[in-house]
Amino acid sequence: MEVLIERCCGLDVHKKSITACVITPKVKEIRTFLTMTRNLIELVDWVKSHQCSHVAMESTGDYWKPIYNLLELEELQPLVVNAQHIKSVPGRKTDVKDAEWIAKLLRHGLVQGSYIPNRDQRELREIIRYRRSIIEERTREVNRLQKVLEGGNIKLSSVASNVLGVSGRNMLEAMINGETDTSVLADFAQKKLKAKKEQLKLALEGRLGAHQLLMLEKQLLHIDHLNELITELDEEIDKRMIPFTEELKLLDTIPGVGKRTAEQILAEIGTDMTRFQTPGHLCSWAGMTPGHDESAGKRRSAKTRKGNKKLRSALVEAARSVARQKNSYLAAQYHRIAARRGKNRAAVAVGHTILTIVHILLTRRQEYVELGFGYFDQRKREILISSSIKRLESLGLTVSIQEQSA
Repeated sequence: MEVLIERCCGLDVHKKSITACVITPKVKEIRTFLTMTRNLIELVDWVKSHQCSHVAMESTGDYWKPIYNLLELEELQPLVVNAQHIKSVPGRKTDVKDAEWIAKLLRHGLVQGSYIPNRDQRELREIIRYRRSIIEERTREVNRLQKVLEGGNIKLSSVASNVLGVSGRNMLEAMINGETDTSVLADFAQKKLKAKKEQLKLALEGRLGAHQLLMLEKQLLHIDHLNELITELDEEIDKRMIPFTEELKLLDTIPGVGKRTAEQILAEIGTDMTRFQTPGHLCSWAGMTPGHDESAGKRRSAKTRKGNKKLRSALVEAARSVARQKNSYLAAQYHRIAARRGKNRAAVAVGHTILTIVHILLTRRQEYVELGFGYFDQRKREILISSSIKRLESLGLTVSIQEQSA
C-alpha cells in the first residue's frame, strides 16, 4: 500500500503511562513515558526529534487532553481517533470469509438468533427510549440552570427543595424581567415556603449579569419545550400500552416500580415469557447476573456481563427508589447487601430480584405478595436471638427472654 505520511507517531494513552511508537522510513522506535507534565514535555521533544508531522491517539477518557494541548502548541498535527473506528478498519479481515463462515455455522445449526421483538413492540421500545432520553435531557438542562444561579450566588436551592416549582418559577421569571428587590421576590413564595421568607431574602441577594439572565430565559424555554414533548410522548405511549393494561397493573404492585418503569420493562422484554425459560435466563439476557470467573474449582468475584443497557438502568433506578421505602422485603435486601458490598452492588442485586419477580408475575399472572422488612430476620429467628444474647452477656449483662402476648 502507498505510504501517505512518512514520519508519524502513535500513542497508547493510559492514566499513569503513555506508550509511543514512532515510524519513519529508516527506523521504528517504541518508548514509554509517564503522564506528569515534565514527562509529557519529554515526549513532545522526542517526537519532534524524529521530525514527525502527525501524532494519533485514541480518545481515552480525558487523559488525551493535556497531550493534545502540548502537541498543538508545538504546531504538530495531533489526531484523536475513535477506538471503535480503529477496530472496524477494512483490511484486517474480509467480509467474504466472514459471510462464508456464518453461512457454514447456520447450515450446521451452530448459531442462535438474538431476541428481536415484533414491529409493534420495536416501535413502542423506540418511543419509550426516546422519552427517557428527553427526560434525561430535561434533568441536564435543570442542572445547567442551577449552575447559572450558583454562578450569580443565588442560593434558591438551599431554601426551596424544587427550584422549578410554582414559587421558584415565579421568582425566576421575575428576576428575568428585571426585579431585584428580594422582598418582592420572596413574596412569590407559596404554601410551606411562606414560612421561609427571611431565608429566601438572604438566598436571593445574589448578582446576576445580563448574560446570566439571558441564559436563564432560554433555559426555561427549553425546559418548557421538553415538558411539552414529554407530555406528547406520554399520550402516544398510553395509546400503545392499552393492550398491556393487565400486565401494567401486575408490575405496578412491585415496590419501586412505577408506571414509567413498568412501561420501560414491558417495552424491553415484552409480555411473552416463554422465550425466557427461567427467570435466570431473563436476568442473564438483561445483563443483571454476575460474570463467570472460576479457576481450580474456586469462584471469584466478577463484573456483570453486557446486556440490555436501557433495561438495566431502569431496574437499578427502581432498586434505588425502593431502598427508601419502609416495610419492604426489597428494601431489607438492599440494606443487607449495601452494608457488606456497597450501594452499587446492592442496587444491581435488587434490580436482579425485581426482574425475577417480573418474570414470575407475568408467567403466573398474579400480583406481588409483600414479605415484609423483617423477612430475613424471621428466617433466622433462633440464630439471631442466640447471637444477640451472647453479645449482651459478653458486655456483663444478664438477659431473660419472654414472648410478647398476642
